[in-house]
Amino acid sequence: QILQADLFDDELEIAEELLKNGFVRAAGSVAGVVLEKHLKEVCKNHNLQIKKKNPCISDYNDILKNEKIIDIPTWRHIQYLGDIRNLCDHSKDREPNREEVDSEISGVKKVTKTLY
Repeated sequence: QILQADLFDDELEIAEELLKNGFVRAAGSVAGVVLEKHLKEVCKNHNLQIKKKNPCISDYNDILKNEKIIDIPTWRHIQYLGDIRNLCDHSKDREPNREEVDSEISGVKKVTKTLY
């Protein structure tokens, strides 16, 4: 777990560097991948099984809420982070902006440091 935490830190540093250099969408995508991997690991740590073949952030988030591993404010925060990730990963009506992705990166850092 310590090695994985270090890898997540490295990936989030890459996301910050991408954002700094103007690659907003790529930065948000990288941060989203870190969040998804972390939530998957948290579910595994709590022996939570997801039946869906390819679960996503919201699937992990929902099971963690339903099993009372996280509270409603944390669930909402993770939903917000997932929404920004989706804005970065999918062609939507608008582009993600720098502030949203910066908020996503900060939020993912917090989640990876506080949710086990």
